[in-house]
Amino acid sequence: MPRPQNATIRPPAERILPTLKLALFVFCLLPFVMLIWQTLDGSIGPNPVQALTHATGDWALRLLLVTLAVTPLRRLTGLAWLVRLRRMLGLFAFFYAALHFTTYLWLDQFFDWEAIVEDIAKRPYITVGFAALVGMIPLAITSTKGWLRRLGKRWKMLHRLIYPIAILGVLHYLWLVKADLLEPGIYAAILAALLLVRLPVARLRERINCWRALTAHR
Repeated sequence: MPRPQNATIRPPAERILPTLKLALFVFCLLPFVMLIWQTLDGSIGPNPVQALTHATGDWALRLLLVTLAVTPLRRLTGLAWLVRLRRMLGLFAFFYAALHFTTYLWLDQFFDWEAIVEDIAKRPYITVGFAALVGMIPLAITSTKGWLRRLGKRWKMLHRLIYPIAILGVLHYLWLVKADLLEPGIYAAILAALLLVRLPVARLRERINCWRALTAHR
């Protein structure tokens, strides 16, 4: 049977994108399911509260860095559809950051608001961690297409907050750890690389090429 003339052929990336999104959703949700399972069967460790707090914080930071890696990866590979996965990654980063803070509020401090306010004010690692979480809230709220249309150019400016948020997240981890700085150091190195690749390298390369062309004619 001949294909109707007005039918459009979806590119391969468009056809597999729903499957990729589903796989990504399962992957991002799996650590949460595993934490629940380990908590219920008692295999999470001798200090469940500490284990939950650290695990949720780790996954929040990991997914935040993966979110930042989408744009450089798209430029490197030319796969434009990677950008369509960024929103889910960012929302899951916020999800784990919110779980991280909720664990601290509920299981660690038992909603002792006086002690919580004192902690946030006096402990630098909690201060920067709380600031990072607060900064993620407007990004999560305005992540929809509707907000993108409403905010226009301001949407992009607002979502540049992800850079200082990521820096605060890494600082939170660095200041929290007192002895073994290897893991937070790795996160810091990855963040530094992701920020460096965002420098206007292309413009610099164009200027170098122009300078070479001018000097070649002398």
